[in-house]
Amino acid sequence: MSFDVIIPTYKPGEKFSRLLQMMRKQTVKPNRLIIMNTEEKFWKKEFEDIYPLEVHHIKRADFDHGGTRRAAAGLSDAEFFVCMTEDAIPADDRLFEMLLAPFNDPKVGASYARQIVDAAAGEIERYTRLFNYPAKSSVKSRADIEKLGIKAYFLSDVCAMYRKSAYTEAGGFVKQAVFAEDMLMASALMDKGYCVAYAADARVIHYHEYTAAEQFHRNFDMGAGQADFDEVFGKVKSESEGVKYVKKTVAHLNKCGKPGEAVKFIWQSGAKYMGYRLGKKYKSLPKSMVLKMCSNRGYFEKVLK
Repeated sequence: MSFDVIIPTYKPGEKFSRLLQMMRKQTVKPNRLIIMNTEEKFWKKEFEDIYPLEVHHIKRADFDHGGTRRAAAGLSDAEFFVCMTEDAIPADDRLFEMLLAPFNDPKVGASYARQIVDAAAGEIERYTRLFNYPAKSSVKSRADIEKLGIKAYFLSDVCAMYRKSAYTEAGGFVKQAVFAEDMLMASALMDKGYCVAYAADARVIHYHEYTAAEQFHRNFDMGAGQADFDEVFGKVKSESEGVKYVKKTVAHLNKCGKPGEAVKFIWQSGAKYMGYRLGKKYKSLPKSMVLKMCSNRGYFEKVLK
């Protein structure tokens, strides 16, 4: 099974170096490592000494979560391709081997990795990763939407592998998306009768300790992304999953004897919800307000001309 790896980068640093070093240790290696780098001035030539790669430089204004990955996927002629982010570090030498394993089933169109934390992570991020990425693998199809709601589409391009033929049949990544190009692809694959596999044994170290303000901006973009594709996200339950996550996380933090963390988490959750709800209504808001509340300013400057 041949595969390529695609990674968009912006000011890549120490984590990206570690990613490349772990790439060298994998039991199965990609044919090509395709880098879509935003702004050539931020690229460090020493990355090319760590692992063989090809880099394509684009302007920051031209970056798009869907369009940039779509362009990179068009460069790949392998049977499979992997989308990763620059800060997703393989946890061991079997990442790609484990991502490939579900494709023995011809109905699997995509697989995605488990995200875990390292020793530096706080308890909120530690539990969040356990909540969203359990230790047990699973396979989801269109038949699971009624039960799982929006979680049926959960697929993360932090580290996900796609069957190129299924990806092409499903129409490829959307050309313009501020968020959730991966979940939109999951929906498109399911529309074509394919399944999405969660490969819990394929693991990457990936998490962020966002502030409440950063959570607000990020979730504004999430809400806007769902508003842009209401024909997909408007048909599935979404907010009930968020409520369950908040309740379980608060209970966990209190049980761990971390009431201060529970208060912090509730505050962050409120910021996330406010951002999400405002993002859902962004088309009816003044452009100046949207540009202050969003995370990806370049995207909204393009769509709100």
